[in-house]
Amino acid sequence: MMKKNGIFLVWGFWQLVCLSAAGQVDVTFHRASLPVLSGEENNHVGYLQAIRPAGSKDRMTGLSYSFEGTDCLDQIAEISLYACNARGRMDRNKRIAVSKVTERQGYFRLHESLLSDTCYWAFVVKTREGLPLSGRVNLNCTDVTFDSGKVHLGTTYPEGLRTGIALRKSKQDGVNTSRIPGLVTSRKGTLLAIYDARWESGRDLQGDIDIALNRSEDGGKTWQPMQRVLDRKEWGNLPEKYNGVSDACILSDEKTGTLYVAGLWMHGVLDGKTGRWVEGLTQDSTRWIHQWIEKGSQPGLEIKETAQFLITKSTDDGKTWSEPVNITSQTKRPEWWLYAPAPGHGITLEDGTLVFPTQGRDRNGLPFSNITYSKDGGKTWIASNPAYSNTTECMAVQLDNGDIMLNMRDNRNHGKKSPNGRRICVTSDLGTTWKEHPTSHAVLTEPTCMASVHKHVYRAEDGSRKTLLAFFNPDSYQSRDHLTLKLSFDNGMTWPEKYWLTLDDWGGFGYSCITSIDEDTLGIVYEGSGAQLVFQQIRWKDLL
Repeated sequence: MMKKNGIFLVWGFWQLVCLSAAGQVDVTFHRASLPVLSGEENNHVGYLQAIRPAGSKDRMTGLSYSFEGTDCLDQIAEISLYACNARGRMDRNKRIAVSKVTERQGYFRLHESLLSDTCYWAFVVKTREGLPLSGRVNLNCTDVTFDSGKVHLGTTYPEGLRTGIALRKSKQDGVNTSRIPGLVTSRKGTLLAIYDARWESGRDLQGDIDIALNRSEDGGKTWQPMQRVLDRKEWGNLPEKYNGVSDACILSDEKTGTLYVAGLWMHGVLDGKTGRWVEGLTQDSTRWIHQWIEKGSQPGLEIKETAQFLITKSTDDGKTWSEPVNITSQTKRPEWWLYAPAPGHGITLEDGTLVFPTQGRDRNGLPFSNITYSKDGGKTWIASNPAYSNTTECMAVQLDNGDIMLNMRDNRNHGKKSPNGRRICVTSDLGTTWKEHPTSHAVLTEPTCMASVHKHVYRAEDGSRKTLLAFFNPDSYQSRDHLTLKLSFDNGMTWPEKYWLTLDDWGGFGYSCITSIDEDTLGIVYEGSGAQLVFQQIRWKDLL
């Protein structure tokens, strides 16, 4: 009898423990790879997921969090808790708690009912101006208390999120939208970031769009005020919304220090069906067309026939810029429908040749990618043969063997998981002839979006000159998210996953540009989730 009672008591205790575990709220802490931006109020640094037991009416009564691993705690002003969705995006109208940040450990006392089977709450921090670009912000939710008991989570993420700067935000300087970035380092070490200043809306050409620029003389820590580089104003007695300039590319002549910015100018609009220039446009007109749509740009060279290729230059490190030179007649074949810069940056070859990545529409209106080069210091420019068809935005690097590699957006990838991959071609004769690279349409997944590639030069431990290729784009076949930096140490033959770094899981429009700040540091500007244009510094050795 005692034995039976003993067995009964043991079984009863085991049943009680099982019921308690089954009745406990299931809690996990998640974090997306996102930049923490200097001086911004809403930096997402992690989120909770809570799954309540069936039939439970539990409440969350408190939680503990930790900033251990944060090396810039004095730059964190506040931490807030918001209701959020399943990806961690906050509901700005549902802030649950807020606290000043003065210590590494913190606690929120709460009275939060679990109103659905699965609930989500986001941690958001407000940062002060001056957040260091080399900083890390590490937040972990360590404990969560419910009516039913405490759940211990400990340290889920040992490493912190990277910091950055919101280089351009919505409505900044009165600009509705800042898009299509380019970035270069001048011979003096100045960073120059260019972009479309889309004054009235986020829409592409045609519209009131200028090419604008910000300079940084301290590696991207601070940026000087916006200046306009290509602005056609009311040329030809048409309003600015019918004199837009877009899709700029910037190039630093590494031999002379001269800087060049190329942009595409549209004057008026062409009728999409006939290709004829539309007369009588005014500020109140609503006619619009894109240069890549229908007959929005046509064969010929004249301003009322086709979009125009402009170049301006600076000989004082980007402080002032010349009147633009129209090189359409030098470069565009009359039968082509369009000839334009490809956004991002150009390159200087070892022999001093200047190279812009470019794109266009052929005699049938179909897109292609190629290069435009100058062998006389920017006095004259020559368009190469197309590298590939049904490709558009591209960027170029010079490989160690002297060949030019062109990395292209390929329209065949749109919405396709397989085959998928950037189109890659190489040339040894400045684009007279091209051949496909072994990795073409096979690696470097894309959702059909602009991407950036850059050659970085550094010194090995033995003092020898080494190079690597850095590539950045949305690492997805279907959406512009998971913005990822990838490195290649064999001239683009392989891109090992161990050398990948995701900067923004949520993404944005996804355009980007990379430059070298110094031997150890890359600079990247991209269209991300935290701002229209985000700037970050990356020590490439961190990926090793």
